[in-house]
Amino acid sequence: MASTKPTTKEILARAAGGSETPLYNPQALAQIKAGFDAWREASVRPADRENWAQAPATVLGSEIPRNMLYTPLDVADLDYARHLGNSGQAPFTRGVHANMYRGRRFTRRQLAGYGGPEDTNQRIKFLLDHGATGISIIFDLPTIQMYDSDDAIAAGQVGMSGVAIDSVEDMDRLFADIALDQVTVSLVTHYPSNSALLFPMYLALAEKRGIPWEALKGSIQNDVTLEEVVRSGPEYIPPRDCFRIQCDNMEFIRRNVPQWNFQTLNGYNLREFGTSAVTEMAVALANLVESMEELIGRGLTADDLGQRAAFFWSIGNDFFEEVARIRAVRRLYGRIMTQRFGVTNPRAAWMRCHVQTSGVSLTRSEPLNNVVRAGFHALAAVLGGAQSLHVDSYDEAYSVPTEEAALLSLRTQQIIETETGVCEVVDPLGGSFYLEALTNELESRILDELAEIEGKGGYVAAVESGWLQARIRDYFHRERERMERGEIRVVGENAYQGETKLPEISVFEYPEGVEERMKARLGELRLRRDNAAVEAALKGLEDACRGGGNLLPASVQCARVLCSEGEMFKVFKRAFGLWRPPALW
Repeated sequence: MASTKPTTKEILARAAGGSETPLYNPQALAQIKAGFDAWREASVRPADRENWAQAPATVLGSEIPRNMLYTPLDVADLDYARHLGNSGQAPFTRGVHANMYRGRRFTRRQLAGYGGPEDTNQRIKFLLDHGATGISIIFDLPTIQMYDSDDAIAAGQVGMSGVAIDSVEDMDRLFADIALDQVTVSLVTHYPSNSALLFPMYLALAEKRGIPWEALKGSIQNDVTLEEVVRSGPEYIPPRDCFRIQCDNMEFIRRNVPQWNFQTLNGYNLREFGTSAVTEMAVALANLVESMEELIGRGLTADDLGQRAAFFWSIGNDFFEEVARIRAVRRLYGRIMTQRFGVTNPRAAWMRCHVQTSGVSLTRSEPLNNVVRAGFHALAAVLGGAQSLHVDSYDEAYSVPTEEAALLSLRTQQIIETETGVCEVVDPLGGSFYLEALTNELESRILDELAEIEGKGGYVAAVESGWLQARIRDYFHRERERMERGEIRVVGENAYQGETKLPEISVFEYPEGVEERMKARLGELRLRRDNAAVEAALKGLEDACRGGGNLLPASVQCARVLCSEGEMFKVFKRAFGLWRPPALW
């Protein structure tokens, strides 16, 4: 259903009035144009003139055409204050802090997660001991899909590709000897539903250790897109109920865990699933706008909410596009928060983001090439002004990274930070004719696609109707066809293929006996816990789901009395029913 509400693009256009001070005067531009036209005619080959604008053929790129050469003519309307400004000031194109990395380096937050909680605990300690400055926990497929380790669906997947967690006791084992009030923790929960189950376990663990919730710092993901579009699961709750849970998480955390990022709007997994650099950011902003409207209706303020919203972006191969995208969405977010939602606190207009290098860009052939790819991705993220960074390891095309590969990824971050000098100057590429023109173009395209989503009835409606799924399908098919035709070239795969057999790399070996150990623990837990208290807590959760209030207090109570994740998910399915997503293919 088409929406009759004004789109964000229309609102921002109405608010954009006022005096402008173009950086270039008309006389200078006229002289530049005359000289440029003469040069182009006399010095540029006819073939290059005919193909002046070409789109780089890269994995998951935006397909924006690029000129062969950029001049002030491409940014003729550049207004320094309106388009760039100084770092730490609106429009925040150049960064959210005045001194950026001179004041605080990007958080080095490598992913950790495999086997049982004790196994991942050892990897956490290894990374912290070698200079990681944040913890990021990835969960195994049964935990992400909200099934207990002894569920038939979990067979063969327990502890694979992430850590297995069934109850608050497993959360305790995961963070053994880790001071929760001394580190920032990212729980890669992906979905609103499992955020509403796993984060309460983290809160219950903090209570058990005597740590006030006010002292906890970190983030969850909590994004409908991941649960209802990107996810490949056997059972889905309806999108509007999922959106309600997402907003319940946001509201509860903002009111009770004030230093925690209640949502990491996730573009990363959407793009890695198979969509463009523009769609990734447009969908995240559409979710933001609809969530803000809902939570303001619940009595929270945009100034308060904006301080704890965060984003998670993918960084791919098109180097300058990736730098420009972060700058463009930071400026657009600032405009949305100030001009649409009227925030007055500058912190509420900061687009703070975690960035992960592209996993889908990694190749199994010649896997050491992935070290170079991830290094350029990471450099683009830093030049774009990211707050937090994860560098994929070269062997992740095969499995969980080995300890050696994980250390190399961490060292990649440390070399960029320590040895290259790029952190000493804020926005060092700012002012480039090319980068500023590309930043402007990306902002315009992201805003256009955001308006398209809002015109379809909004973010949730775009998921319910299958519009977003169709957008992914069409882009993915086009991308694969271009790779098969050799238009998108990947070194070592379909370009510069070598016949020399390279030495094999070491591949991670999962610890044995994890599934059996987790199943035994669950059986023992169910025997010794207070099952009457469990049943009462689960009933309270079901009543909260069916009622109109926030369901998180009931979920926290379930965690306190040792309900398992799978038991709580069964409540969600009973209360909300199941939804059949529109067919993707």
